[in-house]
Amino acid sequence: MSEPYNVLFLCTGNSARSIIAEAILNRVGAGRFKAFSAGSHPKGEVHPFALQLLKSLNHDTSFARSKSWEEFAAPDAPEMDFVFTVCDNAANESCPVWPGQPMTAHWGVPDPAAVEGTDAERHLAFAEAYRMLNNRISIFTALPMQAVDKLSLQKRLDEIGRNLPKAG
Repeated sequence: MSEPYNVLFLCTGNSARSIIAEAILNRVGAGRFKAFSAGSHPKGEVHPFALQLLKSLNHDTSFARSKSWEEFAAPDAPEMDFVFTVCDNAANESCPVWPGQPMTAHWGVPDPAAVEGTDAERHLAFAEAYRMLNNRISIFTALPMQAVDKLSLQKRLDEIGRNLPKAG
């Protein structure tokens, strides 16, 4: 692995969580990481609440489009260093073989697009998904990639998905 590290966030629909994660990592990890997102069954459009939230937080949303993970399994696709699933459905689906054997982890986040209720309740669900992803991505970008062996790094990636890594 060498910088910038390519990171793919996977979800089923690629309309909310994986798009939000892509936006966060491209800002937080600017220069060190290049984020991408995709879905196993893409919805074909980004959820309007996700776009609204990202714009309100001054994220660039010009990248945002719902796309299939097959795009990143193609021979001319960027080689991924890390692949993170951010929804339970994607974690249980069979993924394509990723060239270069990237490190993987499951960082499950409740689906804000599935929340029913008032617009305020739905916007709150998107804000909560953003908060969870932002916390995990901030911890991930602070990891000393070059200074830890692959097994230790995998353990820390898994801990991030469960909550926060343990000290040490």
